[in-house]
Amino acid sequence: RSTRVRSSAASDVYKRQVWLEDKMTEKNELKNLEFFKETAVENVANFADKLTFEYFDKAISIIDEAMAAGNRVHVTGIGKPGHVASYAASLLSSTGTPSTFLHGTEAVHGSCGQLVAGDVVICISNSGETEELKCTVEAIKNYGCKVIGLSGGEGSWLDRNSDVCLIAKVKEEGGPLNRAPMSSVLVECMAIQGLAVMLETQCGLTVKDYIKRHPGGKLGQLRKDETGDEPANA
Repeated sequence: RSTRVRSSAASDVYKRQVWLEDKMTEKNELKNLEFFKETAVENVANFADKLTFEYFDKAISIIDEAMAAGNRVHVTGIGKPGHVASYAASLLSSTGTPSTFLHGTEAVHGSCGQLVAGDVVICISNSGETEELKCTVEAIKNYGCKVIGLSGGEGSWLDRNSDVCLIAKVKEEGGPLNRAPMSSVLVECMAIQGLAVMLETQCGLTVKDYIKRHPGGKLGQLRKDETGDEPANA
């Protein structure tokens, strides 16, 4: 019987220890979540103030010149910015600027063949120092293409080697280790979205034009208050 009592007491102590550890973990999780939220809100608000006509002007001019000559836009990146690049190509295409995703590493293994001289490539890198992207940028420039950089690294290699570089900088990422791309991805997306808004407005995309590009889902249907002829700058 005494053995059973000791065993029961040990089990209670263990359960209490696990409960305390769970509570501590929960407390840390909530603390880190609040830090992420505060960091993200601050970074987004600060970056939003930088999204002006002047911020996009040179990039838009480069894209306009290329498209007027019958050239195309491509978007590339390595790692998490590579996922942003894929989204960017899709967003720009659906809003009036035909764009193609260029794989960040496959570019130097044959995929640069999708480029022609005079094309524009938007190259995304948070640090602006990613070694693999440096090789891709050099290959792009050797093809006679213009480079629009998008980076948090002001004065970085990408900044210096782009025809124009959109700087999207954050103070902290917001994660527990402050390493995984989080806030930097948010502002990179904002830069791409802002560029898409400017280009869409400029080309006067109508609702019918958008539906033609996006026939699927609810977005591919006219809303009750739409005729379809409303332009993007209405």
